[in-house]
Amino acid sequence: MRRKKWFVSGLALLMAGALAACSAGGEKEDPAANAGAEGSKTKLTYWTIDRHDTDFIEQKIKEYEEQNPDIDIEMKVMADNYVQSVEIAFASNQAPDILRVDTGNVPTWVKRGYLESFDEYISPEMKENFKNVLIEEKNMVGGKIYTLPNIGQFWRLIYNVDLFEKAGIDGPPATLAEMVEDAKKITEAGKDIGAYGFAGNFKSASGFERIAYPIVSLSTNTGNEGFNFQTGQFDFTVYKEVLQALHQIKADGSMLPGSESLDIDPLRAQFAQGKIGMYFNHSVEPSVYKTQFPTEIRWAAAMPPTLDGKQNGADQVIAGSYLAMSKNSEHKEEAWKFIEWMYSDDVQVAYQEGGYGVSVIPSVAAKAKAPDIAGIENFLPTSLDGIYPATPLVATEGRVEGAKKVDVFNKFIFDGQDLDKVLNDLNTRYNAALDKAKAAGDTTIEADPNFNAANLQGSLVEK
Repeated sequence: MRRKKWFVSGLALLMAGALAACSAGGEKEDPAANAGAEGSKTKLTYWTIDRHDTDFIEQKIKEYEEQNPDIDIEMKVMADNYVQSVEIAFASNQAPDILRVDTGNVPTWVKRGYLESFDEYISPEMKENFKNVLIEEKNMVGGKIYTLPNIGQFWRLIYNVDLFEKAGIDGPPATLAEMVEDAKKITEAGKDIGAYGFAGNFKSASGFERIAYPIVSLSTNTGNEGFNFQTGQFDFTVYKEVLQALHQIKADGSMLPGSESLDIDPLRAQFAQGKIGMYFNHSVEPSVYKTQFPTEIRWAAAMPPTLDGKQNGADQVIAGSYLAMSKNSEHKEEAWKFIEWMYSDDVQVAYQEGGYGVSVIPSVAAKAKAPDIAGIENFLPTSLDGIYPATPLVATEGRVEGAKKVDVFNKFIFDGQDLDKVLNDLNTRYNAALDKAKAAGDTTIEADPNFNAANLQGSLVEK
């Protein structure tokens, strides 16, 4: 059993391996040198970019090896340049047997011939267990399964109970208008301690979307991420009311000063100090306030408010991929058995109960206890959470011309502009990029007139 935590560039690792191979001068390895107990084992290599769960995964690998003494698994944790490292590994015949994949890379890596489909290996029972979370262009391509999900990001409104009570507010807002009004009341009530009603980490490219995705996905039934699944086109006008609300919060003086250049950790630090009434983020927050930013304030999390108080859609859960198998592996059967074990309820229940993430697998969610982390109970799957179909990836290869959507959104929030004009311009540019992506064969997503996000409700909880 060997473990290697490569907290260095994966590119440097591969370059070093390539140089070593060249310097060897083509000498053949002596088979006798590797004889013995180790030589009778099948060695599997496993690459991941995840660091937060390294100790847990190492323990599970140890357990698996004890149960399967003929298997030796070498895990490498890459610190950075993971995507480039994987691509170089396949190009130089150094690819691992098992690898961690992100949703956005799955279609591309399948197209390049990196990944082996699970279809020949997965049992009907296992496929049935994952049926509600199998998403085309997230973990499937062309109807074939290449990876399965394990955990997801469950998005909530996080709020300071003390500041809400100080402002005379009974609970979190149910509508967008209430969110604007509550932010104003909290700012007024919190003047003596320098507190503000609202904040966002708008320095991040995902800052606006962390707010808009939960609100819009739970409010409407046509789609999310600015993509209308019913028409098969981008339509960013769905964000109009959220943008207007955030602009109003800024105009009211209810937003934490400097939010336009705020990252998530400085925001968390301010929240932990009692300076922020509410913000949006996902299910990692309880762990953050337990270990990284311990706080004495009373805080809680709630389902996001909606445009009109009606929950016509499903609160989007970001999920879709975890482990994949290399198409070049010489030990596919052994690799699959390990992958199958890692996705088992026993392992995934332990993963959630250990506080490493909230599972999107219904059978796991039904069995797993809440981790011993204050506040996590507000982030566990509900009937209002759901995983959406994949949105076409068009903002790659320079396909979208002009200003990035994040810059357009932030400019309106903090400076104001002709909102209808800029949203229509975004629609035009992103749909032109969508046409290019379709022409290149990078997406096969088409209009689905029957799509209704309300049908996603209840898909992540066992009935």
